[in-house]
Amino acid sequence: MDDAPLIRVVRGNPTPEEIAALLMVISAGAAASRTEEDARDAAEDRARRARLLRGPVVPGPGAWRAAVIR
Repeated sequence: MDDAPLIRVVRGNPTPEEIAALLMVISAGAAASRTEEDARDAAEDRARRARLLRGPVVPGPGAWRAAVIR
């Protein structure tokens, strides 16, 4: 197991509160990107299922009735 720190302060002398605020911003950004990926995956899943439910489109006279009245 590597004991190297995940974050290293190069300049300045931040307080523990400043470091905590920085870590919160970094973790919030990581969580937001995961949420966006999850939402995109969920939308793709819904689209796939909707295609399975959709019937064939048959153009022609009276097609609008067949599409509405079942």
